[in-house]
Amino acid sequence: MRKTVQLLLAASLCGCVAAAPQPDAGAQRANPMPISLALEEIVTTGIRQRLPNPASAKFGTMLAGERTLNGRQEIVVCGYVTRRNASGANGGDKPFLAKIYPDAGSSFELVAMGDDTPNGGLVVSSACRAAGLPIEPRTP
Repeated sequence: MRKTVQLLLAASLCGCVAAAPQPDAGAQRANPMPISLALEEIVTTGIRQRLPNPASAKFGTMLAGERTLNGRQEIVVCGYVTRRNASGANGGDKPFLAKIYPDAGSSFELVAMGDDTPNGGLVVSSACRAAGLPIEPRTP
């Protein structure tokens, strides 16, 4: 499962086409932008819909940036969410990486969320760092 997530994450961030030359790392980086209340609402609602106990979600600081990949504008958002699992136990801080597409009615895509494996959050944190949005774990 972890390898599948890593491959999907790498493919979504690459923006490559088989016949096109590989873009330089700078093309993957997003230009930092402030998070409006409307953008925050899109992100929190989108993530809550994918949690077993949505009411328990508490969001830390989020970072956002704009970029254009393959001619499509996207807003990349990275952050942490603390949530409870289905049994009510604390699930801890989980990093997430999401995309919003302004040209598609601000559609939301959860690209990745850290899981409970030992390195589950490292893949997401690394992808955020590569996008120019380094996230730091929340402190209790």
